[in-house]
Amino acid sequence: MSKKPIYDLIPSEINSFCKDHDLKDHVFSEINKWFFKKKEPDLSIWDKTSKVTRDFLEDNFEFALPKIAWNGLSNDGTRKFLIGLSDSNTVEAVAIPAKDRLTLCISSQVGCAIGCTFCHTGTQGLTRNLTTAEIVGQFLAVSKWLIDNVNKDSRLTNIVFMGQGEPLHNFENVKRAIALFIHPEGIGLSKTKVTLSTSGLANQIERWEDFPEINIAISLHAVRNDLRSKLMPINKAHDLERLFKALKTIPVKASRRITYEYLLIDQLNDAQEDIDGLCELLVRKESKINIIPFNEYPGSEYKRPSNEKVAWFQNELHDRGYTCTVRVTKGDDILAACGQLKTEFEKLNVWDGERVSPKTYTPINS
Repeated sequence: MSKKPIYDLIPSEINSFCKDHDLKDHVFSEINKWFFKKKEPDLSIWDKTSKVTRDFLEDNFEFALPKIAWNGLSNDGTRKFLIGLSDSNTVEAVAIPAKDRLTLCISSQVGCAIGCTFCHTGTQGLTRNLTTAEIVGQFLAVSKWLIDNVNKDSRLTNIVFMGQGEPLHNFENVKRAIALFIHPEGIGLSKTKVTLSTSGLANQIERWEDFPEINIAISLHAVRNDLRSKLMPINKAHDLERLFKALKTIPVKASRRITYEYLLIDQLNDAQEDIDGLCELLVRKESKINIIPFNEYPGSEYKRPSNEKVAWFQNELHDRGYTCTVRVTKGDDILAACGQLKTEFEKLNVWDGERVSPKTYTPINS
Protein backbone atom coordinates (compact mmCIF):
# COMPACT_ATOMS: atom_id res chain seq x y z
CA MET A 1 0.00 0.00 0.00
CA SER A 2 1.39 3.37 -0.99
CA LYS A 3 1.55 5.86 1.87
CA LYS A 4 0.18 9.38 1.54
CA PRO A 5 2.37 12.29 2.61
CA ILE A 6 0.90 13.73 5.81
CA TYR A 7 1.68 17.25 4.53
CA ASP A 8 -0.69 16.73 1.61
CA LEU A 9 -3.60 16.88 4.06
CA ILE A 10 -5.23 19.92 5.59
CA PRO A 11 -6.13 19.74 9.32
CA SER A 12 -9.80 18.88 8.77
CA GLU A 13 -8.78 15.85 6.69
CA ILE A 14 -6.27 14.68 9.30
CA ASN A 15 -8.92 15.07 12.00
CA SER A 16 -11.43 13.07 9.94
CA PHE A 17 -8.86 10.30 9.44
CA CYS A 18 -8.26 10.10 13.19
CA LYS A 19 -11.99 9.89 13.90
CA ASP A 20 -12.68 7.39 11.12
CA HIS A 21 -10.06 5.06 12.57
CA ASP A 22 -11.15 5.52 16.19
CA LEU A 23 -7.86 7.05 17.28
CA LYS A 24 -7.86 8.72 20.67
CA ASP A 25 -8.84 12.39 20.75
CA HIS A 26 -5.34 13.59 21.61
CA VAL A 27 -3.73 12.05 18.50
CA PHE A 28 -4.86 14.90 16.23
CA SER A 29 -3.43 17.41 18.72
CA GLU A 30 -0.16 15.49 18.81
CA ILE A 31 0.10 15.57 15.01
CA ASN A 32 -0.42 19.32 15.08
CA LYS A 33 2.05 19.79 17.93
CA TRP A 34 4.93 17.73 16.57
CA PHE A 35 4.67 18.16 12.81
CA PHE A 36 3.46 21.71 12.38
CA LYS A 37 4.49 23.51 15.58
CA LYS A 38 7.71 21.71 16.56
CA LYS A 39 8.63 20.80 12.94
CA GLU A 40 9.68 17.35 14.14
CA PRO A 41 8.85 14.46 11.78
CA ASP A 42 10.29 11.71 14.02
CA LEU A 43 7.39 9.83 15.63
CA SER A 44 9.69 7.89 17.96
CA ILE A 45 10.05 10.88 20.30
CA TRP A 46 6.31 11.44 20.81
CA ASP A 47 5.67 11.29 24.54
CA LYS A 48 1.87 10.98 24.77
CA THR A 49 1.05 8.47 22.06
CA SER A 50 1.33 4.70 22.25
CA LYS A 51 3.68 2.75 20.02
CA VAL A 52 0.68 0.95 18.50
CA THR A 53 -0.77 4.29 17.37
CA ARG A 54 2.58 5.55 16.12
CA ASP A 55 3.09 2.37 14.11
CA PHE A 56 -0.42 2.70 12.67
CA LEU A 57 0.29 6.27 11.55
CA GLU A 58 3.62 5.25 10.01
CA ASP A 59 1.87 2.45 8.11
CA ASN A 60 -0.52 4.96 6.55
CA PHE A 61 1.47 8.17 6.08
CA GLU A 62 4.81 9.39 4.85
CA PHE A 63 6.32 11.89 7.30
CA ALA A 64 9.71 12.63 5.77
CA LEU A 65 10.42 16.23 4.83
CA PRO A 66 12.25 17.31 1.69
CA LYS A 67 16.00 17.31 2.25
CA ILE A 68 18.19 20.39 2.46
CA ALA A 69 20.73 19.45 -0.21
CA TRP A 70 22.75 22.65 0.02
CA ASN A 71 22.55 26.08 1.61
CA GLY A 72 24.45 29.28 1.05
CA LEU A 73 24.72 32.35 3.26
CA SER A 74 24.80 35.82 1.72
CA ASN A 75 26.83 38.68 3.12
CA ASP A 76 23.56 40.36 4.15
CA GLY A 77 22.24 37.36 6.10
CA THR A 78 19.97 36.00 3.38
CA ARG A 79 20.24 32.23 3.12
CA LYS A 80 19.41 30.23 -0.01
CA PHE A 81 18.40 26.59 0.29
CA LEU A 82 18.56 24.00 -2.44
CA ILE A 83 15.84 21.50 -1.55
CA GLY A 84 16.04 17.95 -2.83
CA LEU A 85 12.81 16.19 -3.75
CA SER A 86 12.20 12.45 -3.76
CA ASP A 87 12.34 12.15 -7.57
CA SER A 88 15.81 13.75 -7.82
CA ASN A 89 14.42 17.15 -8.81
CA THR A 90 15.37 20.22 -6.79
CA VAL A 91 13.88 23.63 -6.06
CA GLU A 92 15.20 26.70 -4.28
CA ALA A 93 13.81 28.59 -1.30
CA VAL A 94 15.24 31.72 0.29
CA ALA A 95 15.08 32.88 3.91
CA ILE A 96 15.21 36.67 3.98
CA PRO A 97 15.84 38.43 7.31
CA ALA A 98 14.50 41.86 8.21
CA LYS A 99 14.26 43.84 11.42
CA ASP A 100 10.94 42.43 12.59
CA ARG A 101 10.42 39.31 10.44
CA LEU A 102 12.02 36.34 8.73
CA THR A 103 10.41 35.68 5.37
CA LEU A 104 10.65 32.47 3.37
CA CYS A 105 10.38 32.84 -0.40
CA ILE A 106 9.10 29.47 -1.60
CA SER A 107 8.68 27.75 -4.96
CA SER A 108 5.50 26.30 -6.41
CA GLN A 109 6.93 24.48 -9.44
CA VAL A 110 10.13 22.81 -10.57
CA GLY A 111 11.11 25.47 -13.07
CA CYS A 112 8.54 27.73 -14.73
CA ALA A 113 6.59 27.81 -17.99
CA ILE A 114 5.96 31.57 -18.13
CA GLY A 115 9.29 32.40 -19.77
CA CYS A 116 9.73 35.98 -18.56
CA THR A 117 12.80 37.31 -20.36
CA PHE A 118 14.14 39.05 -17.25
CA CYS A 119 13.97 35.98 -15.00
CA HIS A 120 16.72 33.40 -14.52
CA THR A 121 14.15 30.73 -13.58
CA GLY A 122 12.44 31.29 -16.92
CA THR A 123 15.50 29.95 -18.75
CA GLN A 124 15.05 26.63 -16.97
CA GLY A 125 11.68 25.68 -18.44
CA LEU A 126 8.98 23.78 -16.57
CA THR A 127 9.50 20.24 -15.28
CA ARG A 128 6.40 19.77 -13.11
CA ASN A 129 4.16 21.19 -10.42
CA LEU A 130 5.05 20.72 -6.78
CA THR A 131 2.66 18.75 -4.61
CA THR A 132 1.03 20.31 -1.57
CA ALA A 133 3.41 18.30 0.61
CA GLU A 134 6.44 19.62 -1.29
CA ILE A 135 5.27 23.22 -0.95
CA VAL A 136 4.55 22.89 2.76
CA GLY A 137 7.67 20.77 3.14
CA GLN A 138 9.90 23.66 2.06
CA PHE A 139 8.65 25.73 4.99
CA LEU A 140 8.96 22.88 7.50
CA ALA A 141 12.36 21.66 6.26
CA VAL A 142 13.89 25.14 6.32
CA SER A 143 12.31 25.85 9.72
CA LYS A 144 13.80 22.68 11.17
CA TRP A 145 17.20 23.37 9.61
CA LEU A 146 17.30 26.87 11.10
CA ILE A 147 16.27 25.57 14.52
CA ASP A 148 18.88 22.80 14.43
CA ASN A 149 21.74 24.78 12.88
CA VAL A 150 21.27 28.50 13.59
CA ASN A 151 19.14 29.17 16.65
CA LYS A 152 16.65 26.98 18.49
CA ASP A 153 14.34 30.02 18.63
CA SER A 154 14.49 30.65 14.87
CA ARG A 155 11.01 31.27 13.49
CA LEU A 156 9.86 31.96 9.97
CA THR A 157 7.16 34.62 10.25
CA ASN A 158 6.16 35.31 6.64
CA ILE A 159 5.76 33.42 3.37
CA VAL A 160 5.94 34.81 -0.14
CA PHE A 161 5.16 32.70 -3.20
CA MET A 162 7.86 34.43 -5.22
CA GLY A 163 10.26 31.55 -5.81
CA GLN A 164 10.38 29.28 -8.84
CA GLY A 165 7.18 28.79 -10.80
CA GLU A 166 3.84 30.53 -11.37
CA PRO A 167 1.69 29.74 -8.30
CA LEU A 168 -1.62 30.07 -10.15
CA HIS A 169 -0.47 27.46 -12.67
CA ASN A 170 -0.49 25.08 -9.71
CA PHE A 171 -3.78 26.41 -8.38
CA GLU A 172 -5.16 23.52 -6.31
CA ASN A 173 -1.93 22.45 -4.64
CA VAL A 174 -0.98 26.02 -3.79
CA LYS A 175 -4.47 26.68 -2.42
CA ARG A 176 -4.26 23.62 -0.16
CA ALA A 177 -0.78 24.58 1.02
CA ILE A 178 -1.99 28.07 1.92
CA ALA A 179 -4.90 26.57 3.86
CA LEU A 180 -2.40 24.58 5.92
CA PHE A 181 -0.07 27.55 6.36
CA ILE A 182 -2.78 29.74 7.92
CA HIS A 183 -4.89 27.12 9.74
CA PRO A 184 -4.57 27.50 13.55
CA GLU A 185 -4.28 23.71 13.84
CA GLY A 186 -1.72 23.64 11.03
CA ILE A 187 1.28 25.95 10.85
CA GLY A 188 -0.82 28.82 12.17
CA LEU A 189 0.54 31.87 10.32
CA SER A 190 -1.59 34.99 10.09
CA LYS A 191 -3.24 35.33 6.68
CA THR A 192 -1.73 38.82 6.47
CA LYS A 193 1.73 37.22 6.54
CA VAL A 194 1.24 35.19 3.34
CA THR A 195 1.62 36.77 -0.11
CA LEU A 196 1.15 35.17 -3.52
CA SER A 197 2.82 36.78 -6.51
CA THR A 198 1.45 36.02 -9.96
CA SER A 199 2.48 36.95 -13.49
CA GLY A 200 -1.15 37.80 -14.13
CA LEU A 201 -3.13 34.75 -15.24
CA ALA A 202 -6.48 36.48 -15.65
CA ASN A 203 -8.59 33.32 -15.73
CA GLN A 204 -7.10 32.14 -12.44
CA ILE A 205 -7.29 35.57 -10.82
CA GLU A 206 -11.02 35.45 -11.52
CA ARG A 207 -11.10 32.46 -9.14
CA TRP A 208 -9.33 34.40 -6.38
CA GLU A 209 -12.31 34.10 -4.01
CA ASP A 210 -11.53 30.36 -3.85
CA PHE A 211 -8.33 31.26 -1.98
CA PRO A 212 -8.08 32.08 1.70
CA GLU A 213 -7.89 35.82 2.30
CA ILE A 214 -4.16 36.36 1.76
CA ASN A 215 -2.20 39.11 0.03
CA ILE A 216 -1.84 39.20 -3.75
CA ALA A 217 0.98 40.79 -5.73
CA ILE A 218 0.86 41.31 -9.49
CA SER A 219 4.03 41.20 -11.57
CA LEU A 220 3.22 44.21 -13.75
CA HIS A 221 6.60 45.53 -14.95
CA ALA A 222 5.27 47.51 -17.92
CA VAL A 223 2.33 49.77 -18.74
CA ARG A 224 2.20 49.08 -22.49
CA ASN A 225 1.16 45.77 -23.98
CA ASP A 226 4.00 45.69 -26.51
CA LEU A 227 6.69 46.07 -23.85
CA ARG A 228 4.98 43.81 -21.34
CA SER A 229 4.65 41.09 -23.99
CA LYS A 230 8.38 41.39 -24.66
CA LEU A 231 9.18 41.03 -20.97
CA MET A 232 6.41 38.54 -20.18
CA PRO A 233 5.13 36.42 -23.09
CA ILE A 234 2.09 35.50 -20.95
CA ASN A 235 0.82 39.02 -21.71
CA LYS A 236 -0.01 37.92 -25.26
CA ALA A 237 -2.82 35.77 -23.83
CA HIS A 238 -3.51 37.80 -20.66
CA ASP A 239 -2.95 41.39 -21.76
CA LEU A 240 -3.34 44.47 -19.58
CA GLU A 241 -7.01 44.98 -20.42
CA ARG A 242 -7.90 41.40 -19.55
CA LEU A 243 -5.69 41.44 -16.45
CA PHE A 244 -7.22 44.57 -14.96
CA LYS A 245 -10.73 43.37 -15.75
CA ALA A 246 -9.96 40.25 -13.70
CA LEU A 247 -8.42 42.29 -10.89
CA LYS A 248 -11.68 44.21 -10.48
CA THR A 249 -13.26 40.97 -9.23
CA ILE A 250 -10.95 40.93 -6.18
CA PRO A 251 -12.57 42.66 -3.19
CA VAL A 252 -10.16 45.27 -1.83
CA LYS A 253 -10.75 46.22 1.79
CA ALA A 254 -9.83 49.59 3.20
CA SER A 255 -6.88 48.16 5.11
CA ARG A 256 -5.56 45.96 2.26
CA ARG A 257 -4.28 46.82 -1.17
CA ILE A 258 -3.16 45.00 -4.28
CA THR A 259 0.61 45.18 -4.64
CA TYR A 260 1.96 45.84 -8.11
CA GLU A 261 5.54 44.70 -8.59
CA TYR A 262 7.40 46.86 -11.05
CA LEU A 263 10.80 45.59 -12.17
CA LEU A 264 12.80 48.71 -13.02
CA ILE A 265 15.16 48.05 -15.93
CA ASP A 266 17.69 50.57 -17.15
CA GLN A 267 16.51 52.51 -20.22
CA LEU A 268 13.59 50.19 -20.82
CA ASN A 269 10.71 51.03 -18.46
CA ASP A 270 12.15 53.80 -16.30
CA ALA A 271 11.03 56.96 -18.12
CA GLN A 272 8.49 59.67 -17.38
CA GLU A 273 6.00 58.07 -19.75
CA ASP A 274 6.13 54.88 -17.67
CA ILE A 275 5.27 56.83 -14.53
CA ASP A 276 2.38 58.47 -16.37
CA GLY A 277 1.17 55.06 -17.52
CA LEU A 278 1.25 53.63 -14.00
CA CYS A 279 -0.85 56.51 -12.75
CA GLU A 280 -3.38 55.96 -15.52
CA LEU A 281 -3.64 52.21 -14.80
CA LEU A 282 -3.68 52.06 -11.02
CA VAL A 283 -6.32 53.26 -8.60
CA ARG A 284 -4.38 55.21 -5.98
CA LYS A 285 -6.27 54.15 -2.87
CA GLU A 286 -6.35 50.46 -3.85
CA SER A 287 -2.75 50.09 -5.02
CA LYS A 288 0.72 49.72 -3.62
CA ILE A 289 3.67 49.89 -6.02
CA ASN A 290 6.78 47.88 -5.18
CA ILE A 291 9.75 48.90 -7.31
CA ILE A 292 12.26 46.10 -7.84
CA PRO A 293 15.58 47.28 -9.29
CA PHE A 294 16.60 44.63 -11.79
CA ASN A 295 18.95 41.97 -10.38
CA GLU A 296 21.46 40.97 -13.02
CA TYR A 297 22.47 37.34 -13.51
CA PRO A 298 24.88 35.56 -15.87
CA GLY A 299 23.71 35.99 -19.45
CA SER A 300 20.98 38.56 -18.73
CA GLU A 301 20.41 41.11 -21.48
CA TYR A 302 19.02 43.77 -19.15
CA LYS A 303 20.83 46.14 -16.80
CA ARG A 304 20.12 47.54 -13.37
CA PRO A 305 19.24 51.26 -13.23
CA SER A 306 21.31 53.63 -11.11
CA ASN A 307 20.30 54.28 -7.50
CA GLU A 308 19.58 57.88 -8.52
CA LYS A 309 17.14 56.71 -11.21
CA VAL A 310 15.39 54.38 -8.75
CA ALA A 311 15.01 57.20 -6.21
CA TRP A 312 13.69 59.58 -8.88
CA PHE A 313 11.12 57.04 -10.08
CA GLN A 314 9.89 56.42 -6.54
CA ASN A 315 9.71 60.11 -5.66
CA GLU A 316 7.69 60.91 -8.78
CA LEU A 317 5.08 58.33 -7.75
CA HIS A 318 5.11 59.57 -4.16
CA ASP A 319 4.48 63.09 -5.39
CA ARG A 320 1.36 61.85 -7.16
CA GLY A 321 0.02 60.32 -3.97
CA TYR A 322 0.90 56.66 -4.51
CA THR A 323 2.21 54.33 -1.85
CA CYS A 324 5.49 53.24 -3.38
CA THR A 325 8.32 51.20 -1.89
CA VAL A 326 11.65 49.99 -3.24
CA ARG A 327 12.50 46.36 -2.60
CA VAL A 328 15.89 46.09 -0.94
CA THR A 329 18.06 43.71 -2.91
CA LYS A 330 19.19 40.83 -0.72
CA GLY A 331 21.17 37.74 -1.52
CA ASP A 332 22.37 38.77 -4.95
CA ASP A 333 25.92 37.60 -4.17
CA ILE A 334 24.57 34.00 -4.02
CA LEU A 335 21.97 34.45 -6.78
CA ALA A 336 19.16 34.50 -4.21
CA ALA A 337 17.60 37.85 -5.14
CA CYS A 338 14.33 38.32 -7.01
CA GLY A 339 14.49 36.79 -10.49
CA GLN A 340 17.82 35.02 -9.91
CA LEU A 341 16.64 31.56 -8.80
CA LYS A 342 17.54 28.67 -11.06
CA THR A 343 18.34 25.13 -9.99
CA GLU A 344 21.33 23.77 -11.87
CA PHE A 345 22.04 21.15 -9.22
CA GLU A 346 20.97 18.18 -11.31
CA LYS A 347 23.59 18.98 -13.94
CA LEU A 348 26.33 18.48 -11.36
CA ASN A 349 25.14 14.93 -10.58
CA VAL A 350 25.38 15.48 -6.84
CA TRP A 351 21.77 14.84 -5.85
CA ASP A 352 20.19 11.45 -6.50
CA GLY A 353 16.96 11.86 -4.56
CA GLU A 354 18.37 10.41 -1.37
CA ARG A 355 21.81 11.82 -0.71
CA VAL A 356 24.33 14.49 -1.59
CA SER A 357 27.66 13.29 -2.96
CA PRO A 358 30.93 14.76 -1.65
CA LYS A 359 30.87 17.15 -4.59
CA THR A 360 29.89 20.65 -3.50
CA TYR A 361 27.20 22.70 -5.19
CA THR A 362 28.16 26.31 -5.74
CA PRO A 363 25.88 28.70 -7.70
CA ILE A 364 27.62 30.39 -10.60
CA ASN A 365 27.39 34.13 -9.98
CA SER A 366 29.97 35.58 -12.30
